[in-house]
Amino acid sequence: MQSVNLAAFDEAEVHHEPYDFLLGSNAIKPEMIDELRESFPQISKPGYLTVNDVDMKGRFKSFIDELEGPEVTEALSKRFGIDLHPYPRITTIMKQSQAKYGAIHTDGPSKVMTMLVYMNDDWEVSESGRLRVLHSKEAFEPYAMEVPPTMGTVFAFLRADNSWHGHKPFVGERRVVQIAWLKSKEDLERKTKRNKFAQVLKGVFGR
Repeated sequence: MQSVNLAAFDEAEVHHEPYDFLLGSNAIKPEMIDELRESFPQISKPGYLTVNDVDMKGRFKSFIDELEGPEVTEALSKRFGIDLHPYPRITTIMKQSQAKYGAIHTDGPSKVMTMLVYMNDDWEVSESGRLRVLHSKEAFEPYAMEVPPTMGTVFAFLRADNSWHGHKPFVGERRVVQIAWLKSKEDLERKTKRNKFAQVLKGVFGR
């Protein structure tokens, strides 16, 4: 049985200001949530880890396979009017957030699209850790949209020079899966190596 609710992509609203993005809910089927919560990897390192650096098992591994599959890519392609199938993907997983994360940025020019699927049961923190769609790099306010990082929320956007986003600092558990569609295999190799090197540094310096 599938964990991804593909209907959520069709039902989500696509916005075009200040850039092209989609925000939806219930991207995870309710009957799969308990299994996904229990099988979420035991990650102690902060930041995003590639799937090759994470011990994935059971329902969670199947969930990642679905997110990386052609059906999700096709759903996003239709909603944004761009064929994402030719682009290689990199999938990363975060469980632990640090205060330095969330600075306002656009994502690098090697990315075509980024999708985030959040997996937190609830989010009682008022502002911290809630990604915001921003109008500029200058400040978190005013913002165009705020993304609740709760179970099954999906946020996807086309990378652009003005695709500013970020969140106010949060320290603690913040579960999210990120898939990025990249322009080339060379970009994929470079990002994979960079991520692995960053994890080595964190292991050495503990940050």
